[in-house]
Amino acid sequence: MSFTLAIVGRPNVGKSTLFNRLVGKRLALVDDQPGVTRDLREGEARLGDLRFTVIDTAGLEEATDESLQGRMRRLTERAVEMADACLFIVDARSGLLPADEVFADILRRKNAHVILAANKAEGKAADAGYFEAFALGLGEPIRMSGEHGEGMGDLMLALDPIAKEFETRASETAPETDVDIVEGEEDEGPRTPTADKPLQVAVIGRPNAGKSTLINQLIGEERLLTGPEAGITRDSISLRFDWGGVPTRIFDTAGMRKRAKVQEKVEKLSVSDGLRAVKFAEVVVVLLDAAIPFEQQDLRIADLAEREGRAVVVAVNKWDAEGEKQAKLKELKEAFTRLLPQLRGAPLVTISAKTGKGMDRLQAAVMRAHEVWNRRIKTSHLNGWLSEMIEAHPPPAPGGRRIKLRYMTQVKARPPAFVVMCSHPDKLPESYTRYLVNGLREDFDMPGTPIRLTMRGQGDKNPYKNRKKSTPSRLRKHLGKGRADE
Repeated sequence: MSFTLAIVGRPNVGKSTLFNRLVGKRLALVDDQPGVTRDLREGEARLGDLRFTVIDTAGLEEATDESLQGRMRRLTERAVEMADACLFIVDARSGLLPADEVFADILRRKNAHVILAANKAEGKAADAGYFEAFALGLGEPIRMSGEHGEGMGDLMLALDPIAKEFETRASETAPETDVDIVEGEEDEGPRTPTADKPLQVAVIGRPNAGKSTLINQLIGEERLLTGPEAGITRDSISLRFDWGGVPTRIFDTAGMRKRAKVQEKVEKLSVSDGLRAVKFAEVVVVLLDAAIPFEQQDLRIADLAEREGRAVVVAVNKWDAEGEKQAKLKELKEAFTRLLPQLRGAPLVTISAKTGKGMDRLQAAVMRAHEVWNRRIKTSHLNGWLSEMIEAHPPPAPGGRRIKLRYMTQVKARPPAFVVMCSHPDKLPESYTRYLVNGLREDFDMPGTPIRLTMRGQGDKNPYKNRKKSTPSRLRKHLGKGRADE
């Protein structure tokens, strides 16, 4: 049983930098600008022999109202209460501030295990701030530098007693089990999500579409910061939960605006973080606002998911505020078919992330899209289907020479990819490839999923072409004619 460590402190004291060092990856956004982190981000940390879960929190603010800073503070305080231990970081270079003393008192009351660390403590310039930290009454501070990796050994020594305490507690409370495990051959069917490899789902869309609210609704708790302000989410936060019996890892991403409007460095980092989440996902939920659906940026976002080869589900949020639902739904479906032909047949569901309506439809659509994305088709079925397609609509004959489609097979799934062996693949028009892709969608029930179809030339397979005879033929030998008679 590993323990959970929450990293807390004022804005811009280096919490995210230390978090990235502990998990060994650049998961959290880091910038000189204070207040970059807003949500809680979890990661699996490694420090020597210790393995534990670390939580990166938003900078503790003094605001306690309903402002953005006030909501960020409440989320951080919740993480402190949930965590088994807290690492309270102060800035050794700027020294103690009154806010540090207020937060130290809060931590003393909310968590039994509080470790004090003076970060940015490299060099003599940090000596004064380091000694000031003793005044907080939290014991001897650890002198460290998250950016340069200094003080990691001292941190490990401070965490070791906590790790042993939780290890002892886990062994005392562990239930006795007696289970026989039978090893068998692995099924070669579609990948079934497991606790170790859950279903990966990313939620993307424009700012203020309701992505964080949707994920809070799905997991059943207020884990992500939400509010009326656009662009609250900056990091791509991943959360694990059980979605109707399916182990799922869901990514909340920052809202994606038009590239020309993205000027700030932090927003550029946020968008690139969201794009990385799309690449790691299996199913992408494109979230639209019912009041202004299918704007140009929505189309770009949906096309991005298709080009990355991800299964796509389009969800229209804030449906509870819509008056003429039937007329609006008809309009949405018509616009979807017309504006996104590359995703023809992809599920379009209406939801309300605020009230929770439509969550069952969203789950069914995601699971269906994942199943189609994993689908494999037998080669014999494909070649029989290809013959029928050619008979119904033969390929063109450029220059009077007909293009022959000889053989078809599926080379991979996730997304489904097919190869057709043919003559003169470079002369086959794009329209005929689209004809085959649309036929695959309809005849093999693969709506919405990206389909990759490649035309490949077979080359000349005749091994005797341009090869000279080295011996007389059997007929010539029978007639008594050798090579000299030629």
